[in-house]
Amino acid sequence: MTARLWNKTASLSNADMAKEGRRLGLRWQNAKLLPSVTGEGRRQPILKAAMIEPEESDCLVVVDVQNDFCPGGALAVADGDAVVPVINRLIGRFAHCILTQDWHPPGHQSFASSHPGGKPFQTIQAPYGVQTLWPDHCVQGTDGAAFHAALQTDRAELIVRKGFRPEIDSYSAFSENDRRTATGLAGYLRERGFSRLFIAGLATDFCVRYSAEDARSEGFEAVVIDDACRAIDLEGSLAAGWTSLQACGAQRIRSDAIAA
Repeated sequence: MTARLWNKTASLSNADMAKEGRRLGLRWQNAKLLPSVTGEGRRQPILKAAMIEPEESDCLVVVDVQNDFCPGGALAVADGDAVVPVINRLIGRFAHCILTQDWHPPGHQSFASSHPGGKPFQTIQAPYGVQTLWPDHCVQGTDGAAFHAALQTDRAELIVRKGFRPEIDSYSAFSENDRRTATGLAGYLRERGFSRLFIAGLATDFCVRYSAEDARSEGFEAVVIDDACRAIDLEGSLAAGWTSLQACGAQRIRSDAIAA
């Protein structure tokens, strides 16, 4: 799958879409276009019923489905817990699944409380670039850092903890925000023989986005499952995120495009 599938669908007939899907190795059943199921961001076409059969070289990456990012949490994403049943269904469709977990020490430099006069959602200049300040969240060992209680975690083959270095924030599952400090995930995925990643979780415009972009930079196919994500949408960050994901060659689908 390539960015061309995303870029071309708006101008293709159903027959042409089916032909394009077969060329890229997809299985199509009554292919048609529809807007984003969540209505978030730009109303770019999303493929429905382009049935993708998960393979041994595919891996589902579930990003930061933790209590603090769900309603009632310290950095709650609107409707964040709605992704849990969707992701649980997806876990049953893939042979392989990994989870990521935000895992900050107390006093992390990304916390507004660590900066005198700092307020959540302000930005500061960190040594590695612009850093958004967040409410204290996902502090190591707290209930807020735990996975949502209803998330099916038993089949996870790996849990990647990120953001544990006090001086560097981490959005991506692959690297810290300095873009130099690796989590080790890319090497793990290569050693396991994975080539295509299906990415879901919280939040679309931050940790999901940067994980998908880094996946592409590392040479993996990246597929963002739109209805298995929710966004913060901070000052247009969601629209910017979808534009960037399209540009890097990530694909955007619905969960019902994946064969049960």
